Amino acid sequence: MLSEKSAATVRATLPAVGAALPAITERFYARLFAAHPELLRDLFNRGNQAAGVQRQALAGSIAAFAVHLLDHPDERPDVMLGRIAHKHASLGVTAEQYGVVHEHLFAAIVEVLGEAVTPEVAAAWDEVYWLMANALIAVEARLYAERGVAAGDVWREWTVEGRTEETADVATFRLRPADGAPAPGFRPGQYVSVQAELPDGARQIRQYSLSGAPGSATLSITVKRVRGEAPDPDGEVSLHLHARVREGDRLRVSAPYGDLVLDASVLGGGAPLLLASAGIGCTPMLSILEHLAGAGHRAPVTVVHGDRSPADHALRADHAALTAKLPDASAHFWYERPEPGHPGDRTGLVDLSSVAVAPGTRAYLCGPLPFMRAVRGQLLDQGVAAADIHYEVFGPDLWLADN
Repeated sequence: MLSEKSAATVRATLPAVGAALPAITERFYARLFAAHPELLRDLFNRGNQAAGVQRQALAGSIAAFAVHLLDHPDERPDVMLGRIAHKHASLGVTAEQYGVVHEHLFAAIVEVLGEAVTPEVAAAWDEVYWLMANALIAVEARLYAERGVAAGDVWREWTVEGRTEETADVATFRLRPADGAPAPGFRPGQYVSVQAELPDGARQIRQYSLSGAPGSATLSITVKRVRGEAPDPDGEVSLHLHARVREGDRLRVSAPYGDLVLDASVLGGGAPLLLASAGIGCTPMLSILEHLAGAGHRAPVTVVHGDRSPADHALRADHAALTAKLPDASAHFWYERPEPGHPGDRTGLVDLSSVAVAPGTRAYLCGPLPFMRAVRGQLLDQGVAAADIHYEVFGPDLWLADN
């Protein structure tokens, strides 16, 4: 994929560029938002920008892609690209925006690295950028075509048909298309973007997993109110939804996207499944469980969840009831502050040492990054193949940045 000349240059400069990526991405976003303030107002997550996590995720994805080109020159990192492309499609990103990103990213590289950016170095990293960008553009074009929409035209008006308070900080919103057209199909585990107009006029976007199974005339999203802990701010959109959105209100919602889905070989085969979640990460797992129960799935399913307390466990009764509908399934819930009588070996953080993990298990994880790192490590220790462990990150994918 990467030309021989550029590969040699990228290999030689990767340590310097990698070390400078935090500074480069900081300058990139400053330049981008100065030139296009509407992007920060109406596309990028202002909370993630303030916390710096979007910069970390961008730096991680660029570095990971460059390393993959060098280490696996005949392969494309389709899993990583697919995850990014699904997020982009849910936001309505278009091919033209990659040119805008290129302009400001490479200006930032020159600002930070100065004379070290020779024409040869610039050409090599330009090749890396466009290999990644064009691959994403192609995947996103396919995702838009599969939905039957023009590139970027993913938004529809939806009416809130009902609202249910699940816990003190979690609410489910049941949505119906405002135009009376059928709700779009989706695969269990996918999410939608919700664009909310805030009091200052910004139209901020967040992704929320669909918490019900496909096939309904409505879609359901289950939203946790994000209470920031210093220095991180409160969640702008989640607080807006909780405080202001009621039955009869309208929301602007994208078509469903997301790659944490069960493929046909899993649904039609007998491979054991393990669905592990923590906190509000249970929402895609509930969608998957409801689909499995409705489809009469008979292969073994192990359900794992961790939370602060039973009162904080959103959709707890559904989690247990849907597991019970499956003929060969078991549920294991860990709580840091359990109710009296809760088993001692299910108190604290999730620990799979006492859970039987069958050979050939396919695992699906969703929750905070420390939780997923810990569970992934435990699954690898029990012999689950790395390729059979799939995950969904709520927000920027900092797993790439950490690796």
